Amino acid sequence: MGAMKRLPDTEFEIMKVVWANEPPITTSIIMEQLGKEKEWKAQTIITLLLRLVNRGFIRTEKHGKERTYFPIIKKEDYLKFETGDFMERFHANSFTSLVATLYNDRKLRDSELDELVKWLKEKGD
Repeated sequence: MGAMKRLPDTEFEIMKVVWANEPPITTSIIMEQLGKEKEWKAQTIITLLLRLVNRGFIRTEKHGKERTYFPIIKKEDYLKFETGDFMERFHANSFTSLVATLYNDRKLRDSELDELVKWLKEKGD
């Protein structure tokens, strides 16, 4: 597949449904869990699934008239990639910068900061 690339939001929404379900997944399952909420037509979902196949995130098999889809990229691997990319682009790989931004913007409560300190001490041992 080559280097992993960031997914557009629409394709990431499809992948969240793929990861949340036991493979294989069908277009109708995605339509049921996401299409109605997003008001997407079946053809939109099919197009997004084909893009994900082309990007190497899922593979497809045809069984009669129905296509089934299987994840190739694990959710954990993609989240690790996205988080690393975010940290590099916005915080120069500085965890301190990230925490300071969250704390200063009041998106991180003191209790969460205490929990983080406890976690860091456990990991440091």
